[in-house]
Amino acid sequence: MSLAYEGILLFAVLFVTSYLFLGLARDAQSGFARVLFQIYLLSVCGAYFVFCWTRTGQTLPMKTWRIRVVTQAGEALGMSRAFRRYLFAVPGVLSGISLLWAPFDRERQFLHDRLAGTRIVRVDRNLSTVNGDQ
Repeated sequence: MSLAYEGILLFAVLFVTSYLFLGLARDAQSGFARVLFQIYLLSVCGAYFVFCWTRTGQTLPMKTWRIRVVTQAGEALGMSRAFRRYLFAVPGVLSGISLLWAPFDRERQFLHDRLAGTRIVRVDRNLSTVNGDQ
C-alpha cells in the first residue's frame, strides 16, 4: 500500500517538475530533448528518494505506513547507499522483478534492498524504536 501511495505522491511531484521543464524546453517528444526530459525526471525522483532516505529513512508514504529503510545493520542510510538503492530500485520496480522477489525472500525484502544492502523495517508508534519484523 505504501508503494501505491508513493505513486500518487510522485505523480504530483513529476507533474509540477514536468511543467517547469516543458515551460523551458517547449517540446520533449523526440530526439535529444526527449532523452534529456527522461533523465531529468529520473533525477527528480532520485533526488526526492535519496533526500528522504538519508534524512529520516522515510518518505511521506513510509511515515504513514510506519516503515523505514535502514542498512542491514539497522543504521541510517548514507548518501551512497541511498543512491545505490535508488539505482537498483528503478529497473527492479519498473520490470516487476523486485516486487515478485519479495514474497519468496526469507525476510520478505525487495530484491533492490538485497542488492543495495538495505532493508525495510517497521517503526513503533512512538518512532523511537525500530522493529526488524516486517
